[in-house]
Amino acid sequence: MRVVIATGACEFSIEVGYKETILQLKQKIEQLLGVPVASQTLAVCEWELMDGLDMEDYPIVVDGTRIHLTIAPIEYPVETCSKIQITVIMAAKRIKIEVDRTETVRSLKEKIHIVEGCAIKRMALYLAGVEMDEDLRCLREYGISNQSEVVVLSRQMIEPPAGKELINLVVQTCSLLNSATIALEMKESSTVRELRRLLLDGKFLPADDYFFIHKQRIMRDDCSLRWHGVEDGDYLYVFNGTVSRSH
Repeated sequence: MRVVIATGACEFSIEVGYKETILQLKQKIEQLLGVPVASQTLAVCEWELMDGLDMEDYPIVVDGTRIHLTIAPIEYPVETCSKIQITVIMAAKRIKIEVDRTETVRSLKEKIHIVEGCAIKRMALYLAGVEMDEDLRCLREYGISNQSEVVVLSRQMIEPPAGKELINLVVQTCSLLNSATIALEMKESSTVRELRRLLLDGKFLPADDYFFIHKQRIMRDDCSLRWHGVEDGDYLYVFNGTVSRSH
């Protein structure tokens, strides 16, 4: 049977068996959304579903049963060592750089300049979709940690000539799609379908069922990036599967 997982921001369906445990369902959600099992709370009719019980132990016996998913914030461990390695992502490549968490954003830009020759004044650095926009702030103040990914965009591209309406965005795929991070430049007027086609043509994604999420909202294929409120440096997340919308 298929159950509907409702997160509040969106809904999607998953195939489950009557004898499957709640823990197995959570593991499927982890594969789909990347949300750790420990951060998930599932409930039906205000009953919390316990990991050791089966689906048939609850009123989950018909197709379309709604299961509410609550996601707890992930607590990241405090870095005990200030020396860390991060990945710097640019349009055409990814490079590893060792930094000290007490370094400033300006210092990181200088390292990228030395390695890649990028003009420091034109660099815009993004960590998890948030611009690191104060050169004198320490990296640790932005929450940088070991294996963090910093996306580098060009301010010449972020501030396009009038009328071109170009924006930069980052597409992050789920673990089932190799957890790829892809930096792109597109027109604000481009639709999600055009974005999908661009990723398919570039062989970043397979020809399969998947959907896009922007700021916890499912994106519509026929609507433009502007319609969805996508701005420079925003992250779009890609997940496997099909989505049924609530009306």
